[in-house]
Amino acid sequence: MLHRFEEFARRNPAALRRFSLTAIALAITLFSGVLPRLSAQNATPTATPDRIRGVVTNSVTHEPISRALVFSPDNSFATMSDDRGRFEFIFPPPEPPQGPAFNTGSLQPNTGPQPVASNRPSALMARKVGFLNLDIPVNIFDINSTQQVVTISLMPEARIVGHVILPGSDGSDRMQVALYRRNLREGQEHWDMMANATTRSDGEFRLAELPPGSYKLLTLEQLDRDPLTFDPRGQIFGYPPLYYPSASDFDTAAIIHLAPGETFQPTLSPTKSPYYPVNLGFTNPLATPQIQINVWPQAHPGPGYSLGYNPRDGAIEGLLPDGNYTLQAVSYGGPNRMAGQLNFTVAGGPATGAALTLSPGTSITIDVREEFQHTQTNPSPDSFTRFPGISSIGGPSVVAPNPRRPNYLQVTLVPDEQFGLSQPGFLRPPSGPDDESLVIENVLPGRYRVSVTTSIGYAASITSGSADLLRQPLVVAIGGSVSPLEITMRDDGAEVDGKIDSTNGPPDRSSATNSSNQPLGFVCLAPVDRMDDRCKIAWTNPDGTFTFQQLAPGSYRALAMDRSRPQLEALGTEILTQYESKIQVIRVAQEQKERVRLPLITASE
Repeated sequence: MLHRFEEFARRNPAALRRFSLTAIALAITLFSGVLPRLSAQNATPTATPDRIRGVVTNSVTHEPISRALVFSPDNSFATMSDDRGRFEFIFPPPEPPQGPAFNTGSLQPNTGPQPVASNRPSALMARKVGFLNLDIPVNIFDINSTQQVVTISLMPEARIVGHVILPGSDGSDRMQVALYRRNLREGQEHWDMMANATTRSDGEFRLAELPPGSYKLLTLEQLDRDPLTFDPRGQIFGYPPLYYPSASDFDTAAIIHLAPGETFQPTLSPTKSPYYPVNLGFTNPLATPQIQINVWPQAHPGPGYSLGYNPRDGAIEGLLPDGNYTLQAVSYGGPNRMAGQLNFTVAGGPATGAALTLSPGTSITIDVREEFQHTQTNPSPDSFTRFPGISSIGGPSVVAPNPRRPNYLQVTLVPDEQFGLSQPGFLRPPSGPDDESLVIENVLPGRYRVSVTTSIGYAASITSGSADLLRQPLVVAIGGSVSPLEITMRDDGAEVDGKIDSTNGPPDRSSATNSSNQPLGFVCLAPVDRMDDRCKIAWTNPDGTFTFQQLAPGSYRALAMDRSRPQLEALGTEILTQYESKIQVIRVAQEQKERVRLPLITASE
């Protein structure tokens, strides 16, 4: 074909010139309308880089913190604050959308909007030596082009810098110290080990990076191994635990209250005492050496003393000074847990001959009685699981004969003691399709709060025999039986709604400017007159409103915190003391509607 075109061009030069001129004219006509539009599309003004400025401050003194590391949670961005605590991030403008200039199959350009992703992170964090690494990101979604300044507050660490003085020590004796902090778990106060340290040659020890709170400090047991005085065949000496300042047990030790940035300087002086061998057996053999052993002075549970299990001899062995002690043991061998307790005495010589009896955990059955008064309360029959222990009374909500357990109920046993054998207990899963029982198995000895979680109504009463478990703990003895738990469910609870007063919060968090559509915070209602005093939590709407439904009649403590604060399990002693002026007490009756207005507790308070 190319050969024919060249032959035609040689024979008809005039026709070729006319064809070329026509093609050029057609191209000019076609592109004359497209080029201006492409030029206008590509000639966008240069985008202004996005900036975020901020300052890192001390949450206590509100002074700026220099040389703090500021970074995004994904570590994509990082910088250091200057000597005035200021920092700045400059984000390059987003790249223009990449793609073809024309629609496929035509010569029309793409004129639709192109989505552009932002280069800025969604949150920022900061760290500095001497301040706590709380790892709580500061949300910067609300920071826009007109407000580019963000403040990040760091809490200064608390420290304990103390000395352990041993009489006659040449500096070679190193003592171990342990620090326990009071925490809330499942609404119950517990003492958990926070940190430990070894003393230096001069007896000094340091415990740093401590958050504010309540603490107890003790020295751990240590045998005297001085090579100049130690005689393996003679009397063994050691240092019993010493609880600050000079208590003999954990229960009577002083509570150390640490504030942010505080340095506490204690001194402890343990005394040397003779130690004697302890050898205790079992009346029934263990199926496995998996055993937990606790030992403490009688009537004073707590850490400090220790004994161990010798699987070769099947005995509990160790060394203890003179005193009256309680030994508790839990065996995890086999399908069931077994536990036992033994009191014994060390008095100027070895403690031997006593034997510990392990008994299986207790099984507790549960009966539920429904007294629902409203038709809409009952779920559909498809949501019922088999459980013959539930009966229903009341107006239109009476269920059909042979009712089955609805899936709205969960019962949990929560330990009500800081130290001991008790462990959480949960409902046993069905053993088969025909298992309709409601049982908590392997309940170890101890004191428990009965917690009922329900999506329908509330627990109006919980009893076991003559015990009112709404207001007193369930006591489980070693090897003893427990009367069934009888739970009455009702749906005529109270309703509490209200609004948070956020006038004391940052301007961008008020209801008028909360453009992020996030809750201002949360509200906690903590029962006052119930054994289970854990907080009932409701997150607010963006305008600060909130609602609680189906509250059991009674009294509640109410407070509101902004969304940067961690959720509360319960209102512990520190919270009640610190925010006493901002906690309201409300009282509600059956089917009562109550309206409240609560002040907002912010992160700076």
